[in-house]
Amino acid sequence: MTAWKKYTVEQLIDLDMLEAPMDGNHGSIHPKASDYVLTGVPFIMVNDMSNGHVDLKNCVFISEKQAGTLRKGFAKPGDVLLSHKATIGRTAIVPNDFDTIILTPQITYYRVKKGIDNRFLKYYFDSPNFQILFNTWAGSGSTRAYLGITAQRKLPIILPELDEQIKIADILSSIDKKIDKNNAINNNLEQQAQAIFINEFLSLKTLPDNWKQANLIDIADYLNGLAMQKYRPTGDEIGISVLKIRELRQGFCDNNSELCSPNIKSEYIIHDGDVIFSWSGSLLVDFWCGGICGLNQHLFKVTSSKYDKWFYYAWTKHYLDRFISFAADKATTMGHIKRDELGKAEVFIPNESDYSRIGALLQPIYDLIISNRIENKKLASLRETLLPKLMSGELDVSDIDL
Repeated sequence: MTAWKKYTVEQLIDLDMLEAPMDGNHGSIHPKASDYVLTGVPFIMVNDMSNGHVDLKNCVFISEKQAGTLRKGFAKPGDVLLSHKATIGRTAIVPNDFDTIILTPQITYYRVKKGIDNRFLKYYFDSPNFQILFNTWAGSGSTRAYLGITAQRKLPIILPELDEQIKIADILSSIDKKIDKNNAINNNLEQQAQAIFINEFLSLKTLPDNWKQANLIDIADYLNGLAMQKYRPTGDEIGISVLKIRELRQGFCDNNSELCSPNIKSEYIIHDGDVIFSWSGSLLVDFWCGGICGLNQHLFKVTSSKYDKWFYYAWTKHYLDRFISFAADKATTMGHIKRDELGKAEVFIPNESDYSRIGALLQPIYDLIISNRIENKKLASLRETLLPKLMSGELDVSDIDL
């Protein structure tokens, strides 16, 4: 294994290995909400960067004419993005969908020239040591957390030889590609499940023989969580993470998640595959696949002693948009729905043979979605274990032939 060399960003620029990093446009020429158009040049904000990707489907756009008036912030495919203001340390690589995207002033692009693999640089930015340093320099935790372009030039970057960079990036990107593939499969599966549900339930002109009308309360139990601040770990207890709206939205618990006692009543313990319904604030219905945790208040654990998971999940999710609209209309500070709204949500219960037939279509789809999510959680854990070892040179990849 060759020795790794330590540089600063400034030195890499001087050695012509890296272009000078740039951020977006400040001041009066910064695009405003009134400038946004339906199609044009993507205008990328920090919240458009997630899980190493740039969201080009849900981002906003500015016109090509306005883009031509800007001075900087023109990122190209292959550029490595790093958020440096308020939300610190998010990374992504610009995909090939557009020739150019425009960045806000909160994001820096790094453009490699020679001797650096852009994927390696992105993973280097993701590594724990760099993230700790970057957050410390930026004053993370403050609402004014910021590390500007000038300060970023002093950041250390430690590089092995290019061929070793490529091997390391290949190892890590192979994991990410599998995660992305599972996500793409799940997106397709969810569309299939939705199409089946619509065809079997929502396209009915008359109710078939021996089908019944009911409501969500009739088919499932909606258990509200506990006020977990009352159930903290005590003594020598090893706490379990608390599932709150934040964790449900991101799909996993992390070091910032609160802890509760593992000895709470068993019905409040959440396991992979459980159906969770956030009924206050950000309304969501989803399968939980983030491991064992405790159910916080403002979340329902949805179960049934009469019906299968595919049935009560599909019907609860079907009404999500209506619940969101209802909560928004009633919102004062934080929108929510009341339990009686569940009783107003009409459900069709098939006869026994149709129930079995539809279940045979939907249950395997939902099972595979859950399985893929659990696999992704394990893959992400593997990546996070390998990342610091690969980025420090602890794991020697010189003899690996990929």
